[in-house]
Amino acid sequence: MKNFLFLIAFFPLLAAEQEANLASITKAISEGNADALGQYFDQSVEVAVLGQEDVYNKAQAINVVRQFFAQNKPSSFSQVHKGASPNNDSQYCIGNLVAGGKTFRVYIYMKVAGGQFLIQELRFDKE
Repeated sequence: MKNFLFLIAFFPLLAAEQEANLASITKAISEGNADALGQYFDQSVEVAVLGQEDVYNKAQAINVVRQFFAQNKPSSFSQVHKGASPNNDSQYCIGNLVAGGKTFRVYIYMKVAGGQFLIQELRFDKE
């Protein structure tokens, strides 16, 4: 019973943190701030940029995203869809990024790691 009460009390806090993380992630993408976005990367992240896809450590992933933002200066990012797994241990967000006069579809997949939602996969696909 004690564990059940803990879970009931804990899930609203996790949901609030989830929304705060997603808002910060959205802001970092719209500003083209790879370092701020990198704060939400797990230790290894699958990053796909225009078909070039690989698994990178956190520092390498930040550099890949930084290069993408340098070549495609973001002007806006809007969420199109977001959702969570039934047990709330993962979530995703799909959005549109307008950058460098082009539109990209952005896919973000996050999972709970170390008690917080961290990005496991990040994709930038040409729209």
